[in-house]
Amino acid sequence: MRVLVKGAGDLASGIAYELWLAGFGVLMTERAVPLAVRRAVSFSRAVYEGKARVEKAEGVLVTSCREALEQIEKKRIPVIVDEKARILSSYCPDVLVDAIMAKKNTGTRLADAPIVIAAGPGFCAGEDCHYVIETMRGDELGRVIVRGFAAPNTGVPGEVGGYSRERLLRALGEGRMEPLVQIGDIVTKGQPVARTGGEPVCAEIDGIVRGILQEGVIVQRGLKIGDIDARQIRESCFTISDKARIVGKGVLKAIEMSSGNA
Repeated sequence: MRVLVKGAGDLASGIAYELWLAGFGVLMTERAVPLAVRRAVSFSRAVYEGKARVEKAEGVLVTSCREALEQIEKKRIPVIVDEKARILSSYCPDVLVDAIMAKKNTGTRLADAPIVIAAGPGFCAGEDCHYVIETMRGDELGRVIVRGFAAPNTGVPGEVGGYSRERLLRALGEGRMEPLVQIGDIVTKGQPVARTGGEPVCAEIDGIVRGILQEGVIVQRGLKIGDIDARQIRESCFTISDKARIVGKGVLKAIEMSSGNA
């Protein structure tokens, strides 16, 4: 079965990885300038590096459907710059997964593929897609919704290591992103970790840099540019999150449910 995953950020990459492990051929689409903070575990990194290894899988930047199919044959995950997912018509996926995490439907339709799955809020199962996967942390995380919506976006980041809003870094100025630290670095509260439009951005807690935007991206004030993890477990910076794995398994379950109903 061919799968098209819209988006190649950390959650989309966790989904793609679970599908790849299960033996599916996976193609991912991404915007020209990715904004994934957890770059070390995002296949979107292939857009500006050409390749991106996430755990056991290798993502490769491609420019056509033919190249994508060649890379799938080599057991790789192709990534194409195609924000509108226009490749849909030539790739003809059996499964389409919208994992852009835009908190709204940006164009996914029930008729896009035999099985259409969407991750997170903004989609109605039975109208926009066949299944919605719950992405809010808690007991319902990864649940397959066959009718209706996922939990609405609260605007409050999920708690990691005992911190919620405090763990996130946001741009304080508009302009060029200049990271002052690397993913995996230990930082202390009040330490400058980036400059955005020339304005310094400081860590609000002690911890380890779990993610930070790449240098040179043009950012708007308030944009999420980094993530500090108080647990200071270096391995967690370079492995797929438990949340992404659970959502990925939810996608697999939805495919199995659909196949069972066929």
